[in-house]
Formats: sequence, C-alpha cells, structure tokens
Amino acid sequence: MPVPLRGLHHVTATVDRAQPDLDFCVALLGLRLVKQTVNFDNRRVFHFYYGDERGSPGSIWTTFPYHGHGVRPGVHGAGQVTATAFSVPVAALPAWGERLQRAGAGVSERATRFGEPALVVSDPSGLIVHLVASDADARIPWAGGAVPASEAIRGLHSVTLQVREEAPTVAFLVEVLGGTVAAEDEGCVRLSVGDGCPGAWLDVRQDSSSPIAVNGTGTVHHVALAINDHAAQRQLRDDLIRRGVTVTDVLDRQYFQSIYFREPGGVLIEVATVEPGFTTDEPLDRLGLTLQLPPWEEPRRAEIEAGLPAIVRR
Repeated sequence: MPVPLRGLHHVTATVDRAQPDLDFCVALLGLRLVKQTVNFDNRRVFHFYYGDERGSPGSIWTTFPYHGHGVRPGVHGAGQVTATAFSVPVAALPAWGERLQRAGAGVSERATRFGEPALVVSDPSGLIVHLVASDADARIPWAGGAVPASEAIRGLHSVTLQVREEAPTVAFLVEVLGGTVAAEDEGCVRLSVGDGCPGAWLDVRQDSSSPIAVNGTGTVHHVALAINDHAAQRQLRDDLIRRGVTVTDVLDRQYFQSIYFREPGGVLIEVATVEPGFTTDEPLDRLGLTLQLPPWEEPRRAEIEAGLPAIVRR
C-alpha cells in the first residue's frame, strides 16, 4: 500500500529578476516572504520562499531568480507543471480582478474548470498563475500582508501537470503515490493526494501535440508533495526503488528533507517532509527579513552576499 501523502507541499519555479519577483509575490499577491536563502545547488542565486504566516506546507511558492546567470527562457510543454493555482474566497474574485488590472498585471482571461471560476495571470517571468475561487478552503491566510485577510490567498489550490499521454501519469499517481481520481473535466483529470480539499489536487492535462518542456526562466522546475516524516519518506523511497523508479538520495534542504523523481510523463516531483519548518533558524515574527544560509555556507557569507542582487522589501 502506498505511503499516505498529505497534499501539496510547495511549487518551485525558475524566474528572471529577483526584485520583480519579490514585488509580484509580496506586494501584489500578498504572500509573506517566509525565507530568503540561496539555492543550495548554486549559492550565487537567491531562493525565495513565499507562503502563509509560517510557510505551512501547502501554502508555499518558491523561486530561483536566475537573471545574469546565462539561463534562457524556458519552454512550456509536456513533462512540466504549466500552471499553478492559488485559492481565494469566491466573494473576493472581483476584487482580485480589479487589483491585478490596476497593477497592469495582464489578467488574460477568466477560466472555469471543475465548476470553479478563476482568474489567469502571468507573473513578470511568464509563469502562469491561476487564482481559483473556492469557499471550501478553511485555511487561515497571511493577514499581515498587502491584501486584506477577507480576500487573501489561502494557499496553493492545485497544479496542472501537462503530459502527452494521460494514462501512465494517472496510473503512477494512483498506484505508486496513493492518489485518487476526484473529477474529470474538459480533457483534464483531477487527482487528490491527501484530504481532497484545495491544496491537495494535481490536475493532469493531456496534449499529445505539446512540445517537450524545457526548463528555464518562466517555468516551474518541480512540484513538491508533503509527507509526514523521515520514516515515511524512506519507506516511499524504498518502494520507488523496488518499482524501478530512479530516485535521489534523501537531501537535506534545511527546512525539510527531500527526495526527487520523475513520473512517467516527465514531470519532476519532490516529496518533502513537514518538519522542521521555517522557524528552525529564525523566529516566526522575523521570518524572511534577513538572508539565512545553511551552516555549510556560513563561512562564505560575505562572498555570497556580495554576489547576490540588491533587493528592497516594499
């Protein structure tokens, strides 16, 4: 029997410039910057974590601003998360439309999937973001940001996995990761991993003519699913290996531990532990205010800070 997963943990994207990314996520979307650190695989690049007050699993959106490091714009396509959705209250959707239009964010269309109205917008790097209206989301939003709590984002709602063949991906998510098919609509299959509420949905969209995705700026690098603890993660890793799935060793990401693998359609999936969380190296009321480095990078702090772009918290 597959190890139970709790839902989405976070979504990580490759973006262009740091400041526009920060402005979009904090000043426009109203998310909290819960951690500013560096890419553990490239200390010359910021790693921003955004979310609710404490960066709860299921609320987290993270970015690598790669401007100036020779990373070209990516290609949206098969084998990739092509859209990330956040949950907002139904009554707040008109206010969000006005807010985005005033900011010149370019709300491109209104879309409805699975009976849920949504706004679609592109971030400064070209990532596709959906704001989905849902009154089934009881999570408490970040109330200290730029958006009133009554309208604020509750957390991640769902992600869209684009693949050329739907069946192998759906089978993997069900048989290996323990997901359940929750709904089907307009060529899209919604799978639930966790409690079946917003923040636990993976939408699999088949497009046999889609180009193969290429990672780069303006694309999602991976989606992470939440698992309770290290023991359950190890059990899942052992099961993946028995099934012939190529999976990484357990990697220490400071705020959680992670394994990575690809589902049959090519989408990179991470499974991350819930603990220890973002207060492991700074208190709750100070989250995201200063650059935090993993212990192995502290001796290089001056060098690292000098090489990162200057940012302003607005």
